[in-house]
Amino acid sequence: MKAMFIVLFALFLSVTMNGMGNCGVPKDTLVVAVPEDIHLLDPAVSLEIGDRREFYLCYDRLVKYKGVEGPGNAELEPMVAESWSVSPDGMVYTFKIRKGISFDDGTPLDAKAVKFSLERLLKIRKGPSDTLAAVKKSIDLVDNYTIRITLKNPFAPFLATLNGPGASIVNPNVMKHEKDGDMAQAWLAQRADGSGPFRMVEWTRGERCVLESKANYWGTKPKVKRVIIRFIRESSDRRMALERGDVDIAENLPVDQELVVEKNPDIVLPKDPAMMMQIVYLNCQKPALENKVVRQALNYAVDYKGIIDYVVKGYGRQMRGPIPQSMWGHNPNVLQYNRDVTKAKALLQKAGYGKGLKLTLLYAKRGVAWEQIAAILQNNFAEIGVDLKLQLMAWPTLRDKLDRGDFELSLGGWNPTVVDPYAIMSYWFDSERYGLAGNRSFYKNSQVDELIRKALTISKKEERVKLYNAAQDIIMEDAPYIFLYEREVRVPMRKNVKGAIFNPALLSTYNYDLVSKE
Repeated sequence: MKAMFIVLFALFLSVTMNGMGNCGVPKDTLVVAVPEDIHLLDPAVSLEIGDRREFYLCYDRLVKYKGVEGPGNAELEPMVAESWSVSPDGMVYTFKIRKGISFDDGTPLDAKAVKFSLERLLKIRKGPSDTLAAVKKSIDLVDNYTIRITLKNPFAPFLATLNGPGASIVNPNVMKHEKDGDMAQAWLAQRADGSGPFRMVEWTRGERCVLESKANYWGTKPKVKRVIIRFIRESSDRRMALERGDVDIAENLPVDQELVVEKNPDIVLPKDPAMMMQIVYLNCQKPALENKVVRQALNYAVDYKGIIDYVVKGYGRQMRGPIPQSMWGHNPNVLQYNRDVTKAKALLQKAGYGKGLKLTLLYAKRGVAWEQIAAILQNNFAEIGVDLKLQLMAWPTLRDKLDRGDFELSLGGWNPTVVDPYAIMSYWFDSERYGLAGNRSFYKNSQVDELIRKALTISKKEERVKLYNAAQDIIMEDAPYIFLYEREVRVPMRKNVKGAIFNPALLSTYNYDLVSKE
């Protein structure tokens, strides 16, 4: 009898400690399984999608994307800014701030708080600050609830950038935690301090992060009381947790496992358009790769269809140019490289590498099956006489090498946070953005610089498209990247989860504030 009691008590503890069991997750709690832990939480510093997933809804911003059930859209609506106006020349933006919003410690969110947050972003001058730093002339207080931002020159996607993670409005009182002039970076790396619909109440490294909804939030009250984000590294473990009902959403499953859960009547897989792209960075400043003829040869060597069929089981399409089909500015007529081994060999011969070439490709273990892609590329390149060495490394180490340009080839992925071509064209190709700032091929072409920079100063979409088309023609000829594929996103979730919106500009960032469970 005693032994049976011990067994039953152990089972009770197991269920209790997990906060769930085969009975499923409580209705007032949303549990999301993700592959990676948080790196850091400061919105003025982090560029990691995985970090944004946790801190994004702990903050408010001046504007936001409209929350309408179904696929997300790029239409902006007021958030903290109840209204705004733009001068006829597109140089001055004036925002009226809502009254009655405060941070958790009672500090009012007013024009001063907005100014503090944007200027803190600029002073820290890390990844998220690039756009604002490039266009901002001044940030001025008109009164306690009115702020005016003056630009150096017209910048068409300016409003959209104010919805980005870097534009999160931070409590000015974080400065109490400043150390050695760090603008409280060390303190905010470990926690969030905003006025958003959720507050962070726990972050246990390697295990989970817990967000708690605010009953007194000024806007629409969240429908769930808490969100638990569990860090589950292995995709098979995330899948099984979803099938058991231990989690409500399982992120970043390989396609073969998506096909498994698709057969489960208790799970749904919404198919949403995305701007998620897989690419190969070719470091244009390394020997051999500085020659565009070599880069063209590598582009012609790739079996694009084979990669799409094998790696994502056909749930993808070959990219045609750098701008995805789901974004305006896509050019369906731009040069597209297709597998042509004979042509690739001839180009290598022309470039002086007819007897062979040795290169190294860096990659990390990521949920997008980079190991499989790397192996296919190795075989493809071997057929044209290129000996491709594969080098697996930890993701933080790989990112450091990308930032310093310490590589020849590397696998990469990109999902723009703004539905505007500048989020690709300016980041990938502007010679002032080398490294993690975006231009990871260390590519430079003065004509391209001129075209994409001019496109940012024009408000008419048609004129911008002409400039981007001209830039894309040059880029595809120069071949600084190998554009592999873009794919739709399928995020499996329990069928009782309602109100989830997939916004292609906010990959892996869920609208916890609008989600409910039946």
